[in-house]
Amino acid sequence: MRRGILGLATVTVALAAGPLAGQLAAQASDEIDLLPPETLQGWTRIPIPAIDGLKPKQQWRVDAAQHALVCSGDGGHEWLRSDRDFGDFILTVEWRFTPRGADEKRYNSGIGVRLSKRGEIWYQAQTGLTGGYIFGQNFTPEGLLKGFNLQRDMKENRVKPAGEWNQYEIRAENDRLTLSVNGAVVSELTNAGLRRGYIGFEAEGYEITFRNVRLRPLK
Repeated sequence: MRRGILGLATVTVALAAGPLAGQLAAQASDEIDLLPPETLQGWTRIPIPAIDGLKPKQQWRVDAAQHALVCSGDGGHEWLRSDRDFGDFILTVEWRFTPRGADEKRYNSGIGVRLSKRGEIWYQAQTGLTGGYIFGQNFTPEGLLKGFNLQRDMKENRVKPAGEWNQYEIRAENDRLTLSVNGAVVSELTNAGLRRGYIGFEAEGYEITFRNVRLRPLK
């Protein structure tokens, strides 16, 4: 009798686990590894501001061994922007600055989401020692471009010192953008006018490395 009960239990667990395992596998398969290839094909440099010209120096490279994107930060202010656009999604990225010394406090870069093709409209998750928050150039219902900055509304500064890895999760759903830093929500925008756009990494004078760049579309 005990042998029969164990056999039935095994079959029941297998039947229950089957659909669950399939569901988890399907969720995992939806996730996109968004790290650029070594050639940077599928990504385009665009200047900041959008009306400025690109500097000739190439400051982006992919470290294949580390599976990471490295920006040297010495080639001008610009985005490295994906050629593929996205609507609703969850984007996770790990990043860290290369330390310049104990007195350096102005580290600056960012991760952009729902950028317009040429960068006139942009929503940025700031990466810097002052904390993670959302700011950018929004598209209003009246059809106007309007700058915004949610630094004062940041719930807490959870960014680690230069040289240590941070994890950002950016959730874009309908008109809401939510930024989580190292496991906790710190900044939210509730009126994003652009519902679809491009992903971008910002170069702004400091060496920064990005890794584990993964995007899961929301259906």
